[in-house]
Amino acid sequence: MKLSQFYFDLPKERIAQDPVKWRDECRLMVLNRKTGEIEHRLFKDIIDYFGKGDTFVFNDTRVFPARLYGKKEKTGADIMVFLLRELNKEQRLWDVVVDPARKIRIGNKLYFGEDDSLVAEVIDNTTSRGRTLRFLFDGPYEEFKQALYALGETPILPFVKTEVTPEDKENYQTIYASKEGAVAAPAAGTHFSRELFNRMILKDIEKTFITVHMGIGHFRKVDVEDLSKHRMDAERMIITPEAAAQINAAKHAGHKILAVGVTTIRALETYVTTNNEVMPNDTWTNKFIFPPYEFSIPDAIVSNFHMPESTMLMTVAAFGGYENVMKAYQTALEQSYRFGPYGDALLII
Repeated sequence: MKLSQFYFDLPKERIAQDPVKWRDECRLMVLNRKTGEIEHRLFKDIIDYFGKGDTFVFNDTRVFPARLYGKKEKTGADIMVFLLRELNKEQRLWDVVVDPARKIRIGNKLYFGEDDSLVAEVIDNTTSRGRTLRFLFDGPYEEFKQALYALGETPILPFVKTEVTPEDKENYQTIYASKEGAVAAPAAGTHFSRELFNRMILKDIEKTFITVHMGIGHFRKVDVEDLSKHRMDAERMIITPEAAAQINAAKHAGHKILAVGVTTIRALETYVTTNNEVMPNDTWTNKFIFPPYEFSIPDAIVSNFHMPESTMLMTVAAFGGYENVMKAYQTALEQSYRFGPYGDALLII
């Protein structure tokens, strides 16, 4: 398929700036991928479509405060550093994106904090995603990490909101987030509340957790018309033997598997046996799912409403069917659904 087939006009005011007051009371559109039928519900109604033994698969990654603001040595020019991932714990090396990138050279020092309490040196600018920084910090690792995160900001992308608030620290996180490493929240999971988890227990709906440290690759602009030529950034993913066994047992017993979010879909489909079983692994994935694609693991998916021409929209369309999903998105626009990571959700069954 072509990139232009995933374009639609999305007014900026339709991108949600904040979540609804109660996590599980955002709107939920339900799309039947076989009939194309659409229903309009609240998110907390999601369990009405599942029953005893069905299994929800969640991504338990945790977002860390990845955006820092500082100044360049000598010139004092303002710079923004977006932390992507830690490369070496002992040497304090981080893979980062720097903006504006054109003014940063190897050997430059960058200063962070009102009193320049944290200093970093650019040691490489040849990585595929930006720069490598070495933070110059002599104290224990835990003190360094505390200082780094104290200066960091919740990394909500500018297309969602430009002014990050203290409330975003909690809002831009799932209630079950436990494995630190993401620079973007697995948005579909943010709608699950403790009350909804309790109602799942009453219906004997099972849940299991995998880990996918979501990067910014999902938000990068696709710059090729032929989607087969697009290359995704790799993300760390962990599926434990216990999680794989639970998912496989549920499938063998004829129960439904719900993949919560695009990152979960991607991970479940990365390594699958010839018997359509999930393989446990601790690895990196750069899998890009777009139509046409035959899924092996999920029987249903839930995801937020995504941006035009985004890789996340393409993955959702691969599961629900291109025509069905684009029709659902048009309906969402007509019915005033909210888009983006703080927006409403689409369940495809």
